[in-house]
Amino acid sequence: MIYADNAATTKMSDRALETMMSLISTTYGNPSSLYEFGQKAKEVLEQARRDVAYAIGADPKEILFTSGGSEADNQALITAAKLGEAKGKKHIISTAFEHHAVLHTLKKLEKEGFEVTLLDVHSNGIVLPEQVEEAIREDTCLVTVMYANNEIGTIQPIREIGAVCRKHGVLFHTDAVQAVGHIKVNVEEDNIDMLSASGHKFHGPKGVGFLYAKKGIRLVNLIEGGAQEKGKRAGTENVPGIASMATALREAVSGLDEYKAKLTPVRDKIIKGLSEIPHSAINGDLEHRVPSNINFCFEGIEGESLLLLLDDKGIAASSGSACTSGSLDPSHVLLAIGRVHDVAHGSLRLSLGEDITDEDADYIINSVKEVVEYLRGFSPVWRDLVAGKTKFIL
Repeated sequence: MIYADNAATTKMSDRALETMMSLISTTYGNPSSLYEFGQKAKEVLEQARRDVAYAIGADPKEILFTSGGSEADNQALITAAKLGEAKGKKHIISTAFEHHAVLHTLKKLEKEGFEVTLLDVHSNGIVLPEQVEEAIREDTCLVTVMYANNEIGTIQPIREIGAVCRKHGVLFHTDAVQAVGHIKVNVEEDNIDMLSASGHKFHGPKGVGFLYAKKGIRLVNLIEGGAQEKGKRAGTENVPGIASMATALREAVSGLDEYKAKLTPVRDKIIKGLSEIPHSAINGDLEHRVPSNINFCFEGIEGESLLLLLDDKGIAASSGSACTSGSLDPSHVLLAIGRVHDVAHGSLRLSLGEDITDEDADYIINSVKEVVEYLRGFSPVWRDLVAGKTKFIL
C-alpha cells in the first residue's frame, strides 16, 4: 500500500510513539498535583511547552495545549471577536478557501452580529497582502488567513499579510495546521498574533494540538471547569500525548531541509507525469506550495470513483479535506480558485510522506493514468465532450 493522504493524517514517528508509551506507563500523575508523581508530570508538560515554543520561535508562556487544530481555531477566532466587540469592532476578514473549522466559526459569529468579509482567492490559490489591506476597515478586529491550504497546498504570503495587520493594529491569526512541521514557521518573523496547529499532521498523535497567542492577548475560554493551562483551557492535560507531539515536532523541524530535498523532486515528477493526461489541470501555484502536495482535476470523471479504484490498486489518496469526505458537494477550495462544479468533482489530492520512493511515484503516475482512462471509457459526460456536444473546460 502506498499511503498518499498525509494531509489527512500522518503515521506517528517511532520516537513520538516511544515517548507516549513510556509516559503512559511511568509518568501518569496529574500535573496539577503537588506530590512527586504530579510534579514529574508537570516537568514533562512544561518541557513539551518549551519544545513547541522553540519550534515556532515563541515564548513558552505563549503556548496553550488543545485537542487539535479545530479547537485552537475556534478559541483564536472567538477570542479576537470578543476582544474586538469590547472595543466596538465587529468586522472580520478571512478567505473563501479556509478550513471549515474557521469558516463554520465565522458563520457562528455572523449570527452573533459580526460582519465577515471573505476575500477572493486568485486562480493560483494565493491571497495577496494588498487584498487584505484594501479590506481592512476602522471596525476590523481580526484577519485570519491559513498558512498553507489543506487541499491544494499553496503557501500564503503570511509575513507580508501579518505586516499589513501590524500596520493597521489588527489582530492576525493563521491556521497553520498544514504548515507547522512542513515548512519553516516563526511567529515573530512572520508577524503572527495567533497560530493554530495539530500534532497528527506532523507524525504526532491525534487529539492533541496547540494554540500560540502572543503575550498580551487575553484568551476567551471555550472549556470551563479548572485552572489548567493558566485557567484558559480546563481539563487535565494529556501529558503523554502532548509530550509525544513535542517529540514529533522537534523531529520535523530539525529535518525540514531534508524533508524538502526528498519530497520536492518526487512531487514534481508526479505532477509532470499526471500533466500528460489530456484535459487535466494542476490546482494551485507550482512554486509557493508545500513539498508534499499534489492536487489535480480530471475532466469527465468523478473523484469518488477515482479514489475507490486507486484504493484497489493499493494507493490511498483523497479528493480533498478529510473533514468533508462524506459530502457530495464539490470542494469549496476548488470553487474558490475558479474551478467549475463539473471539473471540481473530478479532483485528486495526493499528499506524500517521507517514505515515498521514485518507484512509488512511477506506480502512482501509471495507476492514475489507467484509472482515468478506464473511467472516461464509460462516462456519458466524457462521451459528450469527445463528440463535441459539450465543450471541454480544461
